Amino acid sequence: MGTAPFRTQSANSRRHNDKRRIVEHYDFVSPYYHSLWGEHLHHGYWIRGDESKEVEQLQLTEYLAELANIQTGSAVLDIGCGFGASSLYLAQRYKARATGITISPVQVEMARKAAVAAQLDARFLLMDAEALNFPLQFDLLWSVESISHYHDHRSFFANAARFLKPGGTFALTDWFKRAGLSPAQTRKFIEPIDRGMYVDLETMDDYESHLVASGLQIVHRQDLTRQCAKSWDLALDVIRDKSFWKLAAKMGKDFVANLRAFRAMRAGYSSGNFDYGLFTARKPFDPTAK
Repeated sequence: MGTAPFRTQSANSRRHNDKRRIVEHYDFVSPYYHSLWGEHLHHGYWIRGDESKEVEQLQLTEYLAELANIQTGSAVLDIGCGFGASSLYLAQRYKARATGITISPVQVEMARKAAVAAQLDARFLLMDAEALNFPLQFDLLWSVESISHYHDHRSFFANAARFLKPGGTFALTDWFKRAGLSPAQTRKFIEPIDRGMYVDLETMDDYESHLVASGLQIVHRQDLTRQCAKSWDLALDVIRDKSFWKLAAKMGKDFVANLRAFRAMRAGYSSGNFDYGLFTARKPFDPTAK
């Protein structure tokens, strides 16, 4: 089983979503995010509109799990697991045999400690999602706000589908740019997000195309932008903490760009140029298999 954090990249690579920069960023900020944002490193899903930050984050996890129709005891691969909260929730709620992967060594250690503290059977590995290497297949592939960091989305989906059992489900949420943006809209609203958040945003139509090309059948597709937009009101409150800007002064322009991208995310929501979406897709059974 491969545990290399990520594939070697060209020395001349300087993409917004350069993996070494992503590792450095999350290794550094993860303890701060955990203390200010909580166990779940993702958007929240508002049902009533007055839920607390902790409740709405859990509601997103619960909603995705419900749509994934996860069965008790399922083997789950949590791709881009962050602090491990989704894996631990699925292990506790569904007795899932959960494996989480991330390219951040700090996040792996945080997730392992959380599993021990919760006395849950979940394992966490240092592994590049674009170089998955397992000797077995899973009942559920789970990814929350991670795929937009990857370099080649289509190749990722094609490879990931190999590790999904026939009849299994791929459940994901992610960030998206709205379809049909003009070059001016892209420059104004999307490029600051790509640059500051270390992502390469595609459209929901792009992801649907990738999933289908990988041999998966779309079961559910949903735009959750309206239900999730409030996350960035809360995020702007979080980064008003002066400690973040003191860190930015020490860390340099990349971290400053990341904090500024919080405002770009909110502007993307407000302008209608940024979407938050959800997919579940099923791997069909092979009718020729005996």
